[in-house]
Amino acid sequence: MTLKLKNFSTVFLLAGLLCGTMGTAQNSQNDLTKTILELDATFWKAYNSCDLTTFRTLFTDDIEFYHDKGGLTETLPLFMEQISENVCGNKNVRLRREVLEGSVNIYPLNNYGAIISGDHIFYLKEGETKERLVEKAKFTNVWKFENEQWKMSRVLSYDHQPVSENIFKKETILSKDELAIFVGNYKAPKNGPVKIFLSEQGKLTMDAGRMVAELHSEEENIFFIKEAPLVFEFIKDADGKIIKFTVKENGKQVEEAIKIN
Repeated sequence: MTLKLKNFSTVFLLAGLLCGTMGTAQNSQNDLTKTILELDATFWKAYNSCDLTTFRTLFTDDIEFYHDKGGLTETLPLFMEQISENVCGNKNVRLRREVLEGSVNIYPLNNYGAIISGDHIFYLKEGETKERLVEKAKFTNVWKFENEQWKMSRVLSYDHQPVSENIFKKETILSKDELAIFVGNYKAPKNGPVKIFLSEQGKLTMDAGRMVAELHSEEENIFFIKEAPLVFEFIKDADGKIIKFTVKENGKQVEEAIKIN
């Protein structure tokens, strides 16, 4: 009986130690997350406002910037030159970045610092035109803690894809029978032959030669694609048959396709 009591005592002691360790680890992770999120906010605020003075202070001298389209840029002077010319070089053209809520994760990097990763989107404003959503991408940044300072040493920007405000639109679900009336061959003055068909998954799809895209229903006869600011409105005749569709880009009509068969 005495032996069993000793074993129970040991178990409770270990449980207490583990709970204490887990609590400390959790507090440490919370502190790290708060710190990195604040640094990340400072970084992107400087990016969006082209505050190059603040921007420069956030990187190590041996910064490595990996971009899936532009390749690798090494060292702080070259990196700053790229940002100055490509992002902040033209005052009439501005990029603005927003993080996609809920996508960010932060991980501790033992004896070094931390990693932050997530998804973000970019808005473009040209002159006096309305700002528009143009791109989405993923990011992974490595923060280094050295000499009581946090600085980024590695920046990865990848999986860049064109996108538009349409990604935020709510889709109306239509049955295959409801979608079938739009199927057919069309002819457009600018883009030539256009084929509208149902995919194997039952999705209304457009094949315009250089562009194949899934059409998402906004209303009974109005569709959109998520990759570009395009809206397609199908027009019926007096008998209820589809005779054509129009294409609007950013609200302006840019094409009209007549149904052939």
